Amino acid sequence: MKRNKFLLAVGVLTALLLGACSHGKHDSSAPVPVNTNTSGYADTTGGANQLGNAAEDARTAAERALTNNIVYFDYDSSVIKEEYKSVVSAYARYLSANPAAKVRLEGHTDERGSREYNIGLGERRANAVRDALTAAGVTPAQIAVISYGKERPAVEGHDEAAWSQNRRVQIIRL
Repeated sequence: MKRNKFLLAVGVLTALLLGACSHGKHDSSAPVPVNTNTSGYADTTGGANQLGNAAEDARTAAERALTNNIVYFDYDSSVIKEEYKSVVSAYARYLSANPAAKVRLEGHTDERGSREYNIGLGERRANAVRDALTAAGVTPAQIAVISYGKERPAVEGHDEAAWSQNRRVQIIRL
């Protein structure tokens, strides 16, 4: 039954398209032929393409959301700032939707403080991001945590402008 309706729809569409083409001109302002399916919703001839484009748009939006992979922190803090919660949320959605995907959370600090203290602070920061991800439903097996402390600065310098760029967790997709 469904196959017969499908073949009928294809036949009608073909006739409409051939009729439009037989005039020798193509009028781009002409309405697109519409087939009303059994659900009662109109389906244009490009319906499959539109669904494919919507899925592609969603993937593109998701990829754009993942371009920001850095969460910055205040001095001597491992509390995720409000403005970076959207970054964590984007990665939580990505990881939840892709159970085979994994990330490495790299904790960093500015140059102030001892090496040992900064390794611990970098780890606390990375663990804060890990905890936010797992609270959002990401499996712990998808997350690796490492702290570099002050050993890998993003910006060289001895002022607040440099330090603020070094107090971070980088989310690396593996």
